[in-house]
Amino acid sequence: MSQVLPLRSRAEAATANLAPLLARAELLAAAVMPGGHGRRRAGAGDDFWQYRPVQAGDTLRMVDWRRSARSDAQFVRQKEWQISQSVFFWVDRARSMQFASASALPQKMDRAQLLSLAIAILLSRGGERIGLSGEDLPARAGVKQLQRFAALLAAPKSEDYAAPHIEAVTKNAFVVFVSDFLGDIDATEAALRDIASKGATGVCFQILDPIEESFPFRGRAVFDSVGGSLRHETLQAADLTERYLARLAERKARLAAVCKQTGWAYACHHTNESAQAAVMWLYNMIEGPK
Repeated sequence: MSQVLPLRSRAEAATANLAPLLARAELLAAAVMPGGHGRRRAGAGDDFWQYRPVQAGDTLRMVDWRRSARSDAQFVRQKEWQISQSVFFWVDRARSMQFASASALPQKMDRAQLLSLAIAILLSRGGERIGLSGEDLPARAGVKQLQRFAALLAAPKSEDYAAPHIEAVTKNAFVVFVSDFLGDIDATEAALRDIASKGATGVCFQILDPIEESFPFRGRAVFDSVGGSLRHETLQAADLTERYLARLAERKARLAAVCKQTGWAYACHHTNESAQAAVMWLYNMIEGPK
C-alpha cells in the first residue's frame, strides 16, 4: 500500500495539471504553426492545391488546357496529398523523468509531455492519426482522440527507468520516442531494431537536464535515483566526472549509431533550451519531404 499511495498522489496531481498542460501545448503549437497546420504536399486527393508548369515526364493527359490557354505556357493541375499517416508516440514517464536540477527548469517529464502534446495537436489539425504506444490508444484521428492522448500522457509511471513500448505500433507508421534514455540501453536498441524491421521510421528524441551533461559535483556527494532504487555515495565526486561523461557520451553515441543504421533520426534536447525550436525540429522530421 505504501507504494500505491505516492503513485495515486502523482496521478491526481497529473489530472489537476492536465488543463494547464493542454493550454501550454496549444500556445506552443500556435507559435510554431500560426493559423493551424497545412499538409500542403502534392499527391493523391480530391482538393485542388496549385498549378505548376509542365515538367519533363508529364503526359499530355496531365495538362490542364483551360489554365494553359490563359498563357503561353502549359500547366498541370495538382491536388493536395490527403492520405493521413499514423504517428505513434512513446513518451517516457518513469520516475527518472521527474528530475530537474533547479527550480527555474522544468522536469524532463514536463518538457517531454509538452513537446509531445504540441506535436500531437499540430498533427491532429492536419488530419493525421496519433496513438500512444504502451497505452490502450491505437492511432486514430479527431478531437476526442487528442483528448484521450493528453489524459494518458499526463499520467505518471511507477518504475524508476523505462524502455520503449512498441507493441501497438503498426506497420509503416512513424514513431516518436521521447525519453532521457538512461534506462536499459540494450532494451532500447532491441525495440528500435525490431520496430524498424517492420518498416516503421521515426525519431529518438533524448531529453536531459543540463546538469546531467556537465556533472559539476565536487567533494562528498550522495547520488539517489528519483525512485530510490539506486544509490551511490562518494567522498570525491570530482573523481567520477571523467568516467561519467565518458559513459554518457558512449550511450548517446550508441543511440545515434542505431538510429543511423535503421534510418531513424536522433537528437538530444536540454531542458534549458527552447521548447519551440524542439517542436519545430520534431514537426519537420515528421511532416518533412517523404
